[in-house]
Amino acid sequence: MNLKCIAIDDEPLALQQVASYIQKIPFLELVGQCSSAFQALELLENQQVDLMFLDINMPDLNGLEFVKSLTQKPLLIFTTAYSEYALEGFKVDALDYLLKPFSFAEFSKAAGKARTQFELMQNAPKKLESNNKFLFIKSEYKLLRVNLNDILFIEGMKEYVRIHITGQKPIMTLLSMKSLEAKLPENKFMRVHRSYIVNLEKVTTVERLTIVFEDKNRIPVSDNYKEKFQAFLESKFMG
Repeated sequence: MNLKCIAIDDEPLALQQVASYIQKIPFLELVGQCSSAFQALELLENQQVDLMFLDINMPDLNGLEFVKSLTQKPLLIFTTAYSEYALEGFKVDALDYLLKPFSFAEFSKAAGKARTQFELMQNAPKKLESNNKFLFIKSEYKLLRVNLNDILFIEGMKEYVRIHITGQKPIMTLLSMKSLEAKLPENKFMRVHRSYIVNLEKVTTVERLTIVFEDKNRIPVSDNYKEKFQAFLESKFMG
């Protein structure tokens, strides 16, 4: 099984080198190159990533801050020119720390560590974090139980999501849409837009592919998800 990888570095030559090394290793698959942590956040939202090769010293949001902001973390190997970050790197569970300039042999050895760890994770028993009736969501230093039946829709806001609940204030939590979507039952919840997941059982009005909820919130159905949502409507249509 190949590990899907991304390379993140604000220096074009360094980024190119890491990308070329990835492409030389048979069990690695390069799925993205990012010149900033913000580009990487967007990619992680829409793409499965098993392993990141990440520079630390980047403008705006450095590699350490970026990793600490993630709820669901891929495997991580740091690539940097600064040895003083090594201890901090391992505090965020980095598998290895490649000090620039590093050789292909060093890179290949680090990649081998990632493959070993990935295989161990794949063979480990999965921890049950929810059932088909509720989830526990971390918000404002508390764990809140959220009944799935009470959710109207979920709104993506960059690295946060806002969960809209019947008769309550929305809950904000540091999660990606992708990770939350994976926990929701497919027969009950559907992604209808890059920024929205809806509870199909709460859909009562649809106006020209805009969903109108009981609290008057209006959710657009984007072109990428239109066909799937229309199929749902047709399966329930009585004309």
